[in-house]
Amino acid sequence: MPFARIDCKLNSTRVINALTDLFILRGTPGHIRSDNRPEFFAKAVPESIVAVGAKFAFIEPGNPWENGYCESFHARLRDELLNGDIFYWLLAEAKVVVESWRCREEIGP
Repeated sequence: MPFARIDCKLNSTRVINALTDLFILRGTPGHIRSDNRPEFFAKAVPESIVAVGAKFAFIEPGNPWENGYCESFHARLRDELLNGDIFYWLLAEAKVVVESWRCREEIGP
């Protein structure tokens, strides 16, 4: 099962499914911190996270330093992968390229 979920859109159901897979693989974390993106802001996602015993916290808008690890990862992903390629890809090609980058950089689930 690849770790990266690549698609045109991830709705709250797909986010819950991805998190469930990670919880099964790595165990339930003590907490999850999220920005206020619509897929995480949906009522079902925080409820699902709390239901498995984890705490859920939002990053305040305009305060990316509240989750520096995530911000650093996104910047690195953008710089090393996304900015270097022109996205004429099909979705299947994007999945292969991102998974290859993830494995090469040893970013595990």
